[in-house]
Amino acid sequence: MKTKKVLGIAGGILAVAVLGGCIYLNTLMPIITGYAAKNLASAVFVSGRNQADVEPLDLHFSFIKFNRNKVDMEKKTVTSRFLWYKSTAAYREGYGVTLLRGKGKKEFLNQDYPLPADSYPDYLEKADDNLTARLEPIARALVDERSYNGHPFAFVALYDGKIIAERYDKGIDAGTQLLSWSMGKSFTNALVGIMAGDGLVDINAPMDIPEWQNDARAAITLNNLLQMQSGLGWNENYGNRSDVNLMLHREADMGLYALSKPLEHEPGTFWYYSSGSTNIVMRYLCGKFDSDQAFLNYMRERLFSPLAIANPHFEPDMSGTPVGSSYLYVTARDYARFGQMFLDDGCVGEERILPEGWVEYTTTPAQASEGRYGAFFWLNRCGVCPDVPEDMFSCNGHDGQQIYIVPSKDLVVVILGYSPKPDRVIDFNGLLRDIISCLPEK
Repeated sequence: MKTKKVLGIAGGILAVAVLGGCIYLNTLMPIITGYAAKNLASAVFVSGRNQADVEPLDLHFSFIKFNRNKVDMEKKTVTSRFLWYKSTAAYREGYGVTLLRGKGKKEFLNQDYPLPADSYPDYLEKADDNLTARLEPIARALVDERSYNGHPFAFVALYDGKIIAERYDKGIDAGTQLLSWSMGKSFTNALVGIMAGDGLVDINAPMDIPEWQNDARAAITLNNLLQMQSGLGWNENYGNRSDVNLMLHREADMGLYALSKPLEHEPGTFWYYSSGSTNIVMRYLCGKFDSDQAFLNYMRERLFSPLAIANPHFEPDMSGTPVGSSYLYVTARDYARFGQMFLDDGCVGEERILPEGWVEYTTTPAQASEGRYGAFFWLNRCGVCPDVPEDMFSCNGHDGQQIYIVPSKDLVVVILGYSPKPDRVIDFNGLLRDIISCLPEK
């Protein structure tokens, strides 16, 4: 009798544990399937890569590798399935890929804003042969031999505004648009600067966000968000059911999700890296225009066109807002020209794109960041790259996407690819040290 009772209790506990596990796993399903669908669709339809190359590299980790992915080349969709759940991501010409979430999927796919294809002459020139020859062994070691670790797809280095090194992995070339991940935050920074210069926003004024007007969040400024010091609660852990994963893979309106978080610290007093902050900013900027189309036209005309960035894909969420934290696709040379603009104090040639003082503001350490962060840019003042000058600042993206800007060396370096932490991350300090050692003395 006692044995039956013990077995019954044990069976009940096991059933509860299994049920609890299934419930928790079900909450992970949008992340597991959404990550695969979104990233595979962008890789295929934006970057032009092959499914057979993407799955064993970019998607071969954790539960993500167990998805069954179907690519529909005619409809330009990817559907990813894991156990009982599926997610679909769809490509739209001129806009890129969006993970379909919430209501109104058909209406969203039928939206038709004219985004005509454009082209610009590439104003980047190549440096003299002697300098490029000195960099050639480094480029070969990085991309072909992977001697610096990781799996680079693209590498471009500029010195004095000219190309001193350029190399691409198999299946990638100078025309391939590649994912920014969090380097997109730095492009959002530039867009804020341009709009501030045009008098459309004030970075130091409280923001007129309706959801914040009846509580202490009303004091949050654009500056607080740009410096990652909003004080809003947030979890940026990429390895679990965190805020950032739920935002990117479950939410139809990512900025709305992020701005709904409670205030946990007084604005401007506590530093915490948050992708949600950037999507609040992008949603706020978009709201300054009469339509999504007007915002996209402004972004192209005032930011991308002066940089000769043709047909960029700043992919939107279901609300129509570009995902400023993560989902920009442009070429390696495009990223390099963006970095050069910041090295040149916000100018492209003789044309000023960013307002005077914006780069200085961008590279001023956020008060609570201990010298590691400015405004949507990372800083080397904390010595993260000890063999690189302290004035270096950078755009850092997930899995090893980097734009390094070193003013004292007149150097811009772009590395893109799949180089995840901790075991496959590129030795960026060693790479930059070796590049700098090849440059002429100034």
